[in-house]
Amino acid sequence: MSIRVLVVDDQAMVRQGFAALLGAQADIDIVGQAEDGARAVEMAAQHRPDVVLMDVRMPVMDGLEAARIILADTPEGGESTPHVLMLTTFDVDDYVYDALKIGASGFLLKDALADELVAAVRIVAAGEALLAPSVTKRLIEQFAQSGPRPARCREKLEGLTEREREVMTLVGRGLSNHEIAAELFIAEQTVKTHVSKILAKLGLRDRVQMVVLAYDTGLVQPGG
Repeated sequence: MSIRVLVVDDQAMVRQGFAALLGAQADIDIVGQAEDGARAVEMAAQHRPDVVLMDVRMPVMDGLEAARIILADTPEGGESTPHVLMLTTFDVDDYVYDALKIGASGFLLKDALADELVAAVRIVAAGEALLAPSVTKRLIEQFAQSGPRPARCREKLEGLTEREREVMTLVGRGLSNHEIAAELFIAEQTVKTHVSKILAKLGLRDRVQMVVLAYDTGLVQPGG
């Protein structure tokens, strides 16, 4: 089954270029293009894409507000909510943390290589988190500057088993399911099961929120 993608960017050449690049892949289908956040919200509701490739800074409605609306929408008929992959020109964009908190599946810089863009769409479509290395570094620096986490934050992890804590730690370090399986010498499907249980126990939407919580609780230490 093809990955259904909606491309959103206010610059026509950028938007059309991304659409052409992704549409050339055998497993990706471009279901629409939008020039601003308001139009993106309409098209996401109409086409129910698997992935929304969303520019951050746009007229009419910016990408962050559009992502918030799209991710808050509960589809009917068992359809899943789209994964949102945010695009930005700047690795120090002030929207980064806010975008991840509302449930965006990742952040990618616009100067990423073509292969990186294609891989990013496939990664978030599979339900995994993706952050550009420079964006990850910025997030870690924010946590490092905020000081020790209060004990009540760490209490959130008390319901996890030892193995689930291990898996969450590795997710927090940015490892994929395949890499976690290799690290712990377990099957990849077992990793997926652990991740699903962790998300359910902690009331998290996806792996991105798990990464944020891993740092927020001190389970993963900046530079560790």
